[in-house]
Amino acid sequence: MDREVPINSGFQGSGSRKTERTRMDMDYTTQMDAARKGIVTKEMERVAQKEQMDVEKLRGLVAEGKVAIPANKLHTCLDVNGIGSMLKTKINVNLGTSRDWKDMDMEMEKVNDAVKMGAESIMDLSSFGDTQKFRRKLTAECPAIIGTVPIYDAVVYYHKPLREITSEEWIKIVEMHAKDGVDFMTIHVGINRRTAQRFKEAKRLTNIVSRGGSIIFAWMEMTGEENPFYEHYDRILEICREYDVTLSLGDACRPGCLADAGDISQIEELVTLGELTRRAWEKDVQVIIEGPGHMPLNQIEANMKIQQTICQGAPFYVLGPLVTDVAPGYDHITAAIGGAIAAASGAAFLCYVTPAEHLRLPDVNDVKEGIIASKIAAHAADIAKGIPHAADWDREMSTARKNLDWEEMFRLCIDPEKARRYREEAKPEKEDTCSMCGNFCAVKNMNRILDGEIVSIFDE
Repeated sequence: MDREVPINSGFQGSGSRKTERTRMDMDYTTQMDAARKGIVTKEMERVAQKEQMDVEKLRGLVAEGKVAIPANKLHTCLDVNGIGSMLKTKINVNLGTSRDWKDMDMEMEKVNDAVKMGAESIMDLSSFGDTQKFRRKLTAECPAIIGTVPIYDAVVYYHKPLREITSEEWIKIVEMHAKDGVDFMTIHVGINRRTAQRFKEAKRLTNIVSRGGSIIFAWMEMTGEENPFYEHYDRILEICREYDVTLSLGDACRPGCLADAGDISQIEELVTLGELTRRAWEKDVQVIIEGPGHMPLNQIEANMKIQQTICQGAPFYVLGPLVTDVAPGYDHITAAIGGAIAAASGAAFLCYVTPAEHLRLPDVNDVKEGIIASKIAAHAADIAKGIPHAADWDREMSTARKNLDWEEMFRLCIDPEKARRYREEAKPEKEDTCSMCGNFCAVKNMNRILDGEIVSIFDE
């Protein structure tokens, strides 16, 4: 079940890629535009094949905005995927450099591992060094969906105090990322002056925990100006339409603790995102909506339904949700619990969380642990919501267990390496058992007794 997609070698500058794909000259601008015109694109065909779905049904969902196919026209090595609640749940892996951890080679190692492990999306959150070089390398070589947060990059690129960045400069960064080939961008557009005032009045426990949200809030407070992404939203839509960039509407006011979950700041921003979704669709721009955050178990399902209603079925992209605040070092588990419930209740896209969340930049092993946890959550949700053939994988594993076929079990594992290592570390006396049960193995003994054999256990 593990998808291994080779990473193409060799960097190609963004300028050379315009001739490699002809979508610029086609009769449509975006996947949504094509779908609304009745055109089935090669990207739709590929997604339909992966999802084992009728391509016309898929086209209809893209036309409605209920499925997004992030696919920048300049990302020529992309192995395309669809994002929507009626499709297989997809996972995203965050990575990128920071001032304290700036090894780009290590970040590329994380990218390669993530793709080999089946992550459908990579989000580059680099905030230090030559960010454009790394971003272009990703879009030139990586077959996964590539996402970015332009707000982070603006601070690095302009290399000047936050309050001195102009509205025009903020927008220019969005255009730069589109030209570099990224498939989706998180734009913190919902935190406008109105929602910011609501936030200040609400007196939250953990204020704003979104990095991008806090940056643009601080900029508005220092300059007295409107959020440039909100004020110039139509220009952003024009950029997205030209390159077919999917707009990921960021949740600046996502709750950073259980106490803030579902509060007025979160809902106020969500209402704004619903309005902005409609405006994007009017321009044939694909949209996904970002969501919480930290949230108690009993609120998750309702939150997913509220989002689906307010944002008219646009795919929901969730960070976790993390179902408790007290597990630093284990937040891949708290996020997987919440993610499974969220996806089973309508979320389409899970942002992984690693054990390093709240503590440090994740290393290669943290990334692996985060991916595994997210994949478990996504698969569990797919079974729960009846995605076609999702449960077939589990049936195959159960059959292998019944037959005590260890090699087949390893082949079917989400993490074959760990499973094989655990068995090797505690080899049983008899190959058809494990070191936990030995001769007491219920599976072995039931197979034998049902085959008419004598089961002794003691002297075997």
